[in-house]
Amino acid sequence: MDIIGKRRNYLAISAVLVVIGIIALAAKGLNLGVDFTGGSLIRLRFERPVAAGEISNVLTSSALADMNLGKAVIQPIRGTPDVQIRAQVEGKPLGSTQVDRIVDELSYELGAVSIVESQMVEAVIGKELLNKAILAMVLSCVGIVIYVSLRFEFKFGVAAVSALVHDTIIVLGAFALLGRQVNSPFIAAILTIIGYSINDTIVIYDKIRENLKFRKKETIEEIANNSIRQTLRRSINTVLTTLLAVLALYFFGGASIKDFSLAIILGLVVGTYSSICIAPSIWVEWTLWDRERKRRQITTGRANPKGA
Repeated sequence: MDIIGKRRNYLAISAVLVVIGIIALAAKGLNLGVDFTGGSLIRLRFERPVAAGEISNVLTSSALADMNLGKAVIQPIRGTPDVQIRAQVEGKPLGSTQVDRIVDELSYELGAVSIVESQMVEAVIGKELLNKAILAMVLSCVGIVIYVSLRFEFKFGVAAVSALVHDTIIVLGAFALLGRQVNSPFIAAILTIIGYSINDTIVIYDKIRENLKFRKKETIEEIANNSIRQTLRRSINTVLTTLLAVLALYFFGGASIKDFSLAIILGLVVGTYSSICIAPSIWVEWTLWDRERKRRQITTGRANPKGA
């Protein structure tokens, strides 16, 4: 496998994916959930299991039309007669009277309903949570650059974080395109993806550093490619075992963690790809450019000695 030899193809593919992600974010935006926009989270218990479509029909009926609940997120809880509803009215949490109206209408149409849990998030708190989430991701990237630069070199650190930004934008763009809801568990998923991806990248970088010491006759491209080849089995086996566990969460974990699981699945796939194909390729391109720049400076200096 000559991954480094085809590095510009991989970099071009990633550039296209990142551009698509940015366009999706700019055009559609993220479907921010109650945690960030404010609203109510209500868990209701029915006499029998009910489908999300049945509840949606009631929420959008003429009796509740003035509340405009068409964008409410309805999640039946697998294995129980409970249903979780995330909703807001004009960007604000539902008032007690509005909750009572919803419960009364659902009881009238679908049978007796009881409130198991009701939480409210103010929009101001949601905005603060979003700002803290962004700050957490920025600080984690800065910390990674510092750590990798101290352990390896600055080029490694920047290349690693560039790959992480690549992963994050692609996952965010996918969620924007799919219209999946983004809540605080999604932020936890993104931070998990960052941690997992950088771990895989560090393993490859460690092998590159080792080979730089003992394979001095090989070119930079050969060293990087051999390092990837030597760690490839470990990378693939690790992601496959992790992916099996997350797929089980996605299919059997229930609706409440479906979006979280989907973000992890996308992140595992994209993160493994970037660790193998993107982070080493960025380092190789930068290293070759830097060596060529220094060579030209030396050549220019010799051609134009001082006092000539």
